[in-house]
Amino acid sequence: MNTLEFSFRSETLHALPSGALYWPAQTLLVVSDLHLGKSARAARFGGAQLPPYETTETLTRLSNDLDSTDARRVICLGDSFDAPTLQTALPDSDLLTLTTLQAGVDWVWIEGNHDPGPVQLGGTHRHSLTVGPLTFRHIAETTPIPGEVSGHYHPKATLSLRGRALTRPCFLFDTTRLILPAYGAFTGGLHSHDPALTRLMSPTAEAILTGPTPCKIPMPGRALLS
Repeated sequence: MNTLEFSFRSETLHALPSGALYWPAQTLLVVSDLHLGKSARAARFGGAQLPPYETTETLTRLSNDLDSTDARRVICLGDSFDAPTLQTALPDSDLLTLTTLQAGVDWVWIEGNHDPGPVQLGGTHRHSLTVGPLTFRHIAETTPIPGEVSGHYHPKATLSLRGRALTRPCFLFDTTRLILPAYGAFTGGLHSHDPALTRLMSPTAEAILTGPTPCKIPMPGRALLS
């Protein structure tokens, strides 16, 4: 697997092509904004019709990342389900897959704004969690907290490659905080030049674009790269 190794708060981390984060020293895999059941919620409330296999696709990606990293710990950074109680609306096959993935793994659900944590499922439920120099939560605090790792914003970035615009979900990080991309299929995203993100990140922040070969670029700020 092609991963991009980078340093954050003196820890060596790996950005995976899928948008997951791996911390080898802690055998820890971190994912954010799975939004499982997004198509089920849309169907229930008359929203946009999405492919019904999005949850299966997300769980398959997660299974592959667990296998490739051999992670023994998992942190889901909130909005794991697209709405409260949706875990009970998932097909039995998806619930079985999720339960199988959790077997033998120290699994932590961080509360999100879409869901308070799937309390019917196994694992530990936390508002935030500190591991060594890093603190994991769903939404970045306005006041910088050194070592903060969060999600919520679904960041994406655009650059020009051989005359074509390439847009991908991305990690954003500076010396203080790290924001993960959305891991779930069909989750959409917020451009890194959006004020909601430029207000959070320092002028020296960088972006790691996901995809088959993750690549690091200066974080696109108030205008797209050209």
